[in-house]
Amino acid sequence: MAELNSLEELGASVTAAAEPAAPVHVRKVDDLGRSYATGKRKNAIARVWVKPGTGKITVNGRDFVTYFARPVLQMVVQQPVVAAARQGQFDVVCTVTGGGLSGQAGAVRHGISKALTYYEPGLRAVLKKGGFLTRDSRVVERKKYGKAKARRSFQFSKR
Repeated sequence: MAELNSLEELGASVTAAAEPAAPVHVRKVDDLGRSYATGKRKNAIARVWVKPGTGKITVNGRDFVTYFARPVLQMVVQQPVVAAARQGQFDVVCTVTGGGLSGQAGAVRHGISKALTYYEPGLRAVLKKGGFLTRDSRVVERKKYGKAKARRSFQFSKR
C-alpha cells in the first residue's frame, strides 16, 4: 500500500480506482478470415458468416433475392450493410431455420449486424445507433388452457 501525504493524493487515488474502463471490442475472426454470429428474431435462428468479398449474400445455399422474394424482406436483409456503407465489400453466407420468412429476414439482419461488428469493431457505433444490434425479443405468446387462444375467452352464452 502506497503512503499518502495529502488529501489531493487520496482523492486522485480514489477517482483512479473508481472509474471503470470502457469495454474494448476486439476483432473476432477465424482461420479462414470469417467472422461468425448468431441472429435471432421471433422463432427464427440464423447462423451468419461474413468475409471480404464482392457483396454476395447467400441464404440456405440460395441467393437472398430468390430466398426472400418480397422486396421489403430483401431491404431488411441489406439494411446493416447499407447503414455501415459497406456495399460490395463483404460476402455473407447464412443458414436460417425456424419461423416464417419475416422472422427469418429479421434473424439474418441481426446476425449480419453482429458479424460485421466482430469483423470490424469500428462499425459498432453506427449499427448500434441504427438499432441493428438489439435482439427483438417479442415472441408469440403460448396458448393457455381454458382459453380459445393465448388470451381470448370462449364466446359467452347466457342460455
